[in-house]
Amino acid sequence: MLMLPIPAFIALCLVFLALRAALAGGRGGLAIFLSACALQALGIALAAGYGIRELRPILPVTAAMIPPLAWLAFTAGLFRAPSWREDGLHLAAPAFCLFCRLYAPQTLDLAVSLVFAGYGAAILRQLHRAVDLPLARIAAGAQPRRLWQVTGGLLIALALGDVLISLAYSRGHAAWAEAIISLLASLILLGIGLLSSTPEATGEAQDRADPTPATPDPATPDPATADQDRDILARLDALLRKDRLFLDPGLTLQRLARRMRLPEKRLSAAVNRQSGSNLSRHINTWRIDHACDLIAAGQPITEAMLASGFNTKSNFNREFRRVKGLSPAEWAKRPRPGLRETAKL
Repeated sequence: MLMLPIPAFIALCLVFLALRAALAGGRGGLAIFLSACALQALGIALAAGYGIRELRPILPVTAAMIPPLAWLAFTAGLFRAPSWREDGLHLAAPAFCLFCRLYAPQTLDLAVSLVFAGYGAAILRQLHRAVDLPLARIAAGAQPRRLWQVTGGLLIALALGDVLISLAYSRGHAAWAEAIISLLASLILLGIGLLSSTPEATGEAQDRADPTPATPDPATPDPATADQDRDILARLDALLRKDRLFLDPGLTLQRLARRMRLPEKRLSAAVNRQSGSNLSRHINTWRIDHACDLIAAGQPITEAMLASGFNTKSNFNREFRRVKGLSPAEWAKRPRPGLRETAKL
């Protein structure tokens, strides 16, 4: 019976994810990143599972392409459009590893480990510094941040796995190294592929283009005064009240900033300073108030959730408890004098 090694099966899964991303026409080169993960898993399968040892010298170099591609998928999915001028510099990482393979092979393992650990740490650092994710759907809540935090952690785990492989070979335990390569590296590659291909991680699921062009706000100085911040927040609330944009589960910071003709950072900073919270929570407060009106009118909780711009129950329940201090079920059962209409609506 023909047996399929675990890395080969994982390579097939990653090929499927890459094809799905390519057919979806998403931004950010996600299909290229997933294809690189698939090729790496296939190389591991051929080298470790089928004994094609000629591939082993190039596997570390091809592996060094994965962290830069993960970074590009991360930034393009959540922060900005790709740019060859800025993003082309990331080719230096695999080029340096190729140089090490050709001229200093004893340093290659360390170089690859540093590439994985460095990009994993860079993703975690960017997430820690970023208050808002401009291209992430607000309805996704904290999911994009958490998914990429795990992805960054997995890149660091791959760096540690490479260290373990080097130690196993140096101590003469080649069988241990084979097991680590086949299982740890392959499973982590699959985890990275699955996480990065989710709609919440890429920001591509329901992100629709807004016809209003983005323009800078030359009249707004930086840092802004409290009066200017209050004016921006009032304009935002008026826009939400008029066009009910908060009901759109595909709403992003970028789209709101375009509608208000403000830079994304300017809008985000004004909301943060005036409301004491971030934009996501401010929008979700509107959504929770709308859901409460629907529930008070007798609509089932799940239907009220979906009709209010949420598409995950966990995020809805978390935000509902944050705003109202009760779970949706507890709020629905509480005694009320009568139906109310939210003042905002």
